Amino acid sequence: MRNVKILHLQILFVFADFAPYFYDNGPYSNNGNLALFSLSEDTQVGTQIYCLNGTDPEGHEVRYGVSFDPGSKEYFRVDPKSGVITLVEKLDREKQDSIDVSISITDGRSKVTERVTIFVMDANDERPEFQNLPAMINVVETTESGSSIYKVEAVDRDAGSGGSVTFFLQMQQVSLFTIDRHSGVLRIKSGEMLDYEKTKTHFVTVIAKDGGGDYNGKEQFMSSSATLTVNVVDAQDTPPSFIGTPYFGYVYEISEEGSEIFTVVAEDGDVGKPNPIQYSFDGGDDGVFGINKTSGCIFLLTNPINLRREIFNIKVRASEVSPEGKLLDYGYTTVVIRVVDLNNNPPTFYGENGPQNMFELTIYEHPPEGEILRGLKITVNDSDQGANAKFNLRLIGPGRMLRVVPQTVLNEAQVTILVDDSAAMDYEKHQFLTYKLLAVEIDTPERFSATADIIIHLLDTNDNAPKFSLEYYIARIPENSPGGSNVVSVTAADPDSGSWGEVKYSIYGSGADLFLIQPASGIIYTQPWASLDAEVRSKYNFYVKAEDAEGKYSLAEVFVTVLDLNDHPPAFNQNFLEKTMVIGAPVKIEAIDDDAEVPNNVIEYAIMNAEPDNNIFDINSDTGEIKLKSYIKSMAIIQNITKKRDHTWSLVVQARDRGQPSFSTTAVVKIGITEATQLKGGPLGSFIMQNRNNPLQVLGTIVGFISLMVMVTVIISTATFMRNKKSNRILPNRRIRRRHQPQRQHLWSFKNPFRTPDSTRERFTANVNYNNNLSNVVRHWSPLPPPPSAPSLPPPPPAYFPGERQWVIPTVSATVVPKPRKKMVNDRQDTVNRALVSELKMRLEQKRMMSP
Repeated sequence: MRNVKILHLQILFVFADFAPYFYDNGPYSNNGNLALFSLSEDTQVGTQIYCLNGTDPEGHEVRYGVSFDPGSKEYFRVDPKSGVITLVEKLDREKQDSIDVSISITDGRSKVTERVTIFVMDANDERPEFQNLPAMINVVETTESGSSIYKVEAVDRDAGSGGSVTFFLQMQQVSLFTIDRHSGVLRIKSGEMLDYEKTKTHFVTVIAKDGGGDYNGKEQFMSSSATLTVNVVDAQDTPPSFIGTPYFGYVYEISEEGSEIFTVVAEDGDVGKPNPIQYSFDGGDDGVFGINKTSGCIFLLTNPINLRREIFNIKVRASEVSPEGKLLDYGYTTVVIRVVDLNNNPPTFYGENGPQNMFELTIYEHPPEGEILRGLKITVNDSDQGANAKFNLRLIGPGRMLRVVPQTVLNEAQVTILVDDSAAMDYEKHQFLTYKLLAVEIDTPERFSATADIIIHLLDTNDNAPKFSLEYYIARIPENSPGGSNVVSVTAADPDSGSWGEVKYSIYGSGADLFLIQPASGIIYTQPWASLDAEVRSKYNFYVKAEDAEGKYSLAEVFVTVLDLNDHPPAFNQNFLEKTMVIGAPVKIEAIDDDAEVPNNVIEYAIMNAEPDNNIFDINSDTGEIKLKSYIKSMAIIQNITKKRDHTWSLVVQARDRGQPSFSTTAVVKIGITEATQLKGGPLGSFIMQNRNNPLQVLGTIVGFISLMVMVTVIISTATFMRNKKSNRILPNRRIRRRHQPQRQHLWSFKNPFRTPDSTRERFTANVNYNNNLSNVVRHWSPLPPPPSAPSLPPPPPAYFPGERQWVIPTVSATVVPKPRKKMVNDRQDTVNRALVSELKMRLEQKRMMSP
């Protein structure tokens, strides 16, 4: 036996696994590997900014990932399946203008990672920042106009136009300063000077505005403001000035030699570094007055008996004294000194019995304007002489109801009080008035004064009419409210006192017949016999009158709404209804609810029972339209359901309102189902089918139409005759040569007089509504063979082609006018209509005979 060696050969198949890779779609793509991708810093968090896109050569499903350097902020998140990258952190180019991110793609076996840089693009989101404001500077007041005093610096960290900065001043028009919009150099405005004596400190508000740029898809300009405080440094450029001018002094008969008369005060106009002041006379003192050089006190040098003038006008000089003791700049003023007697008597008020400081009077409210309050007998007196006895009178109190005459008194006068504002003297506002009568000296240094109290008690009059709390009142009352039910309470107030303030109520008007009002309380209620019915009348309005004891009154209007209750059930016109339904067309039933308002008069319809089958009809609950189920398309289906030849159904239909409580009623609807009959004849045929149960209406319509055509023909013929007669023309005699036409077999057709048919066998499209409740039921009928009992049509008229020229032989003897063809068309049309009516009657008779 031969040795056999068996060799086992093992073959290993090694399949290469290629790594997945990203698509590189370039820098302007929104999917790929983020190559050269840039993102605006105003991108909203949550925005899907990119879609990583790659593939695996073996077709394996790939997953995506992103990662960041340790310690860096993670701005993005990626969906591992779709590769959609979403922004999750707010970007800020000014802090970080690029983001390094590692993107990866893996098929589960191999993973490829790429490092990309995403550039953050600038958006105008930064305001300019001042580098040297706010600040405070000192400027000497003598600095020339146009001089530069400060340079403002500001930086905007945005790029492009958003990083450019221009400068403006707030309230530039009224400012003493101006700024160069580009360099930021602040200057004193040309023609203006600083003045320490007027304004020691200026606050200059500088606005820095960038050049604008896009932000969130819109152009945005951003600005900042800061304040520069400019302190004005005083310079010696202003002479001294007197304080408290004009100056007046007085010398009295009891004054002694050396008495101080008056003290003048002056100060250096340069208040920043003032110099001391020295005082002196510069004329007008006549040697009888002196002045202290340091204090400015003017004093008397002689006895008042030696004074030869009553008034002295003394010119006083105030000079600056330098540290070296030299007299520098100076200023002048005039001091008027009057020599007067001693004023030692104040004004005094007198009544009938001597000095008095309180006067009282009682009057009715609203006295006439300009009336004198004669009950007040007041006299005022000042015992001094000359200017010391001159004083003013003033009346101080509430409003300007009264005024005093005279207003200026010399020595003595009778005081008169006049009414100035009668309307304000109202008892309802002020039951008494308190005034101060004030007398104040005018030209005396003492300004002696005196006061007296004037108290006026007001008495009430009936000067107010009652006033309602509202201009109109709105009330609601249910319609089943019994007689005597309260409707609404009205309120009016009369501010007068006593019986004048008592209010009596009454009502009147066309709508007030069913209502009464309590005269004292204002409660309006229904008449005891009143029966309110919202269905009869739901709105009433009338007037209510509020009247006081003297007949003064006011009116308000009352609106009463009778609220409807559900007290009427729905009702059909008949409890037994008969309808004929054509397959495909609904029939409609309708019930009426006499309630006045919704939802009481809103009706819902429902089929409660149907015989012989309960599942072939649907009803629209809102409109009451009854139609066959959608699967019933022909009479054959109905015969399969009923197994009978009688196609009449009895339905019990319920009509229910939506009120509370709800009422309902039912009616029996007998519906005969039939199929549409195919006719030719245009709209008139459709009309005949719709009204086949009313032949008189059909015949009347056809007769009316034929009569209208005859009238139109007569009018046209008369107009043609009159035109020919007026033109006095002789028309040539025409001889008509008719061509013999071969006999044709004509089917019944109905010619529409308002359009020209395309052919003699035109299909007839009619808007048919067999149940008289739809407006657009369209049927297309094929021609039917004429029934045996239908009358035959007359032979067709000769064909006439409107555009064809007739062969004529002109003559000059007369005019032969052929009879109009419309007469023949009307006769033929009448015959067609009669045939259609006969056919309809025959079909109805056949249907009645076939029914058991």
